[in-house]
Amino acid sequence: MTRPSPQRVHTRATRSTESDPLQDELRFMKGVGPRRAAELERAGLRTADDLLHRFPIRFEDRSRLRRSTELRPGEAAAVCGEVVSAGLRRTRRRGFTLFEMLLRDDAGMFRVIWMNQPFLQDVFSPGQRVALYGKVEWRDPGGLRLTNPQYELTDGEGDDDGMHTGRIVPVYERIGSLTTKPLRRLVHDVLQRLPPALDDPLPVALRRRHALPGRREALTASHFPATETSLELLNTFRSPAQTRLILEELFLFQLGLGLRRQAHAEKQKSHAIRVDDTIRRAALAVLPFRLTPDQKTALRTIVDDMRRPRPMNRLLQGDVGCGKTIVALLAALVVMENGLQVAFMAPTELLAEQHYLSIGRLLAGSRFRVTSLTGGAGAKTRRETVTAIETGAADLVVGTHALVQRDVRFRALGLAIIDEQHRFGVLQRATLREKGRQPDVLVMTATPIPRTLALTSYGDLDVSVIRDLPPGRRLVKTKLEPESRRDAVYEFVRRRLREGRQAYVVYPLIEESAKTDLKAATTMAEALAELFPASTVGLLHGRMKPVDRGAVMRGFAAGEVHLLVATTVVEVGVDVPNASIMVIEHAERFGLAQLHQLRGRVGRGLHQSYCRLLYQRPLSEMARARLKAVSGSTDGFDIAEQDLQLRGPGEMLGTRQSGVPTLRVADLIRDHDLMETARREAFAVLRDASIETSVLARVDATWTERFGLAGIG
Repeated sequence: MTRPSPQRVHTRATRSTESDPLQDELRFMKGVGPRRAAELERAGLRTADDLLHRFPIRFEDRSRLRRSTELRPGEAAAVCGEVVSAGLRRTRRRGFTLFEMLLRDDAGMFRVIWMNQPFLQDVFSPGQRVALYGKVEWRDPGGLRLTNPQYELTDGEGDDDGMHTGRIVPVYERIGSLTTKPLRRLVHDVLQRLPPALDDPLPVALRRRHALPGRREALTASHFPATETSLELLNTFRSPAQTRLILEELFLFQLGLGLRRQAHAEKQKSHAIRVDDTIRRAALAVLPFRLTPDQKTALRTIVDDMRRPRPMNRLLQGDVGCGKTIVALLAALVVMENGLQVAFMAPTELLAEQHYLSIGRLLAGSRFRVTSLTGGAGAKTRRETVTAIETGAADLVVGTHALVQRDVRFRALGLAIIDEQHRFGVLQRATLREKGRQPDVLVMTATPIPRTLALTSYGDLDVSVIRDLPPGRRLVKTKLEPESRRDAVYEFVRRRLREGRQAYVVYPLIEESAKTDLKAATTMAEALAELFPASTVGLLHGRMKPVDRGAVMRGFAAGEVHLLVATTVVEVGVDVPNASIMVIEHAERFGLAQLHQLRGRVGRGLHQSYCRLLYQRPLSEMARARLKAVSGSTDGFDIAEQDLQLRGPGEMLGTRQSGVPTLRVADLIRDHDLMETARREAFAVLRDASIETSVLARVDATWTERFGLAGIG
């Protein structure tokens, strides 16, 4: 298959919009005007295409208007009538009002009531015609009434086109001053302007295979469905029209990912990686323990990738404590034995320091030089390190984002390892890759990625998973404890310390703030030193100087510090096998993945480990769900799925940082099944080399303009 260059694709995509009615700007539409146009643009709606790909939040069946004599308690009904009287009535409850209205249809009178909506006295007046949709209730006294219904004034508008009543009606989320009714009118007008047929990016065979309507039909039926359409399907976003538009968006995204993979596969490394008995013996010499089956499989796959002529682009994911770092180090050893350099990038100085110390210990008997480069390095140390990297004297460089700065040049970078990669921006990862001539790239995360997200933000990567834990590891016993049980928790910690174990106490803040009652690490370190006089208490937080932070961590690792008071800087990378107790203060303030990561700092030795989550009442519904999830499971993959359900993909990984696409009609949680379908269909098109140039142009425009990611080239 021959693909046009990215530049040519983009040019075609730009030209094609000139005659595309979906690119008509909303500000020129009837009834919009400058103020409404500004409100729409703030909501991300600039063109007809933007508006039509903003689904209604729900649909109401107003296809059969009920007469007042047909109303039954407990049902939702659509009625239409003339206002006979309307007025505000105050009640004995302070600040509580009722707005009551009497309506008349051709069968008689009926009552409507709204609670605490006094502004309605400026909306309704006798003689108006109004359409209502809401729940019917029976009250004694008073009889049947509609309570807090949706309403629309219909007199003088001539609802001959059946937009507002007599059909299944779309209900839209308000945008500024635009309520659902004017939005419905605007969508209707925009649809009327469309030609009978629109260019369709979905292959005909795909549409036939899944019985999908055409694009024009799908846009119309997603807003103004036929009366016979299932209301349940519409409100679960599974009508044929909605399914078609969702699948189209996901198909274009997956097609872009596939094209990225193809472009990557066409690249060639400037070096070759060999593996022989000498290298295998060197790897065994640094291995501190036997690898688990999953570690062996992951290492074999990574090394096989590195031996190929195209650069590796692989994600290694696994739960906390599963041993990803040793697998990465063995891969690094293979690269260094081939005369190439390795960059190991971590998101924080503390994590970089921990990796530097642990990797340095493992390679202490080898011929390779391990160096460190972080933002906190002094000017002289930095100059010496940068020179060692450029000359090749440094074989493995552990660092933070300092590695991607312009003055850092590698003599022969063969492998870039990026740890906790979701904390890095796309640009930082790309910049590190550019430090070498098509180096292999291994990205790692201890936050397991749900499959739905793996198909999006990591869809252009090959994936290896480590699920098993090293032998001898025990599950951490986790327990929720209210603030009132603090003394009992401290006594539990005291007993474990007397047994020779060590403990963490984690707080969400560094210093006390006048605006919050959260315990601060600095204040509580002093208090805990008094409460635990027989133990040495250390303090660790992100604002400390690197030399002080390093001294505390060395003391904790050596067992000289018994109880470490810290902020979330210990969330990743800290590995002290003798530390077996984790107490998390104000656990309700932490995210689910963060709680699991913090808990992962214990359970790394042969002793039984414990986690106590101290919380303050009252708990929000979200906080309760998080604490229940983390106390009920120690499986990071299960917790990641629950975290995705609770927070959504953008917040979970950070949309801007991770490359999670900004989707318009699709939802990564709701539509995970359609994502799988879209991926199969997109990769089938790529295998068959049947993609058309016009579709390529649309994919490139979609990636650059809608998803906010780099183009497909």
